[in-house]
Amino acid sequence: MKTPWLFLGLAALALSSHAAERQTLVGVWQLLSYQTEFRDGSPKRAMFGEHPMGYIIFTSEGRLMAVIEAEGRKVPSTDSERAAALQSLVAYSGKYRVEGNQWITRVDTAWNPAWDGTDQVRTFQIVGNRLMVRSTWQSAVNFPGSPPSRGSLVFERVASSNP
Repeated sequence: MKTPWLFLGLAALALSSHAAERQTLVGVWQLLSYQTEFRDGSPKRAMFGEHPMGYIIFTSEGRLMAVIEAEGRKVPSTDSERAAALQSLVAYSGKYRVEGNQWITRVDTAWNPAWDGTDQVRTFQIVGNRLMVRSTWQSAVNFPGSPPSRGSLVFERVASSNP
């Protein structure tokens, strides 16, 4: 008879732990750095330059919105410049959930249509006002040949939903 109560207690504890982790993410975070690591061992690169710009926003309702752009982007006026502008951008949005030290976003809109309807998994750690993020290995569509890579990003909190 104790087993169902024990299970319910453990389930409630797990849910409250995920809710607490999710609450720590809620707010607006500004990008400080973005490094790309390649599975083949090639040297890490600052994917979008030394001073990329971007934000990631987590709402308490479970919505994530992210936009990251390379430094020095120009207003495009030709087809090749428009292609370069697209390659210097990452943007997506969707509903997110937290599982331990990962958030999983079910993407409903993205700069890359291949992400629509997918789950994007990110491992994270929060230290003070810094959010350290690592993506999973995937094809880097912003690089020629789309080599398998993963990103390591650092954000700083600029706003929170908590007073």
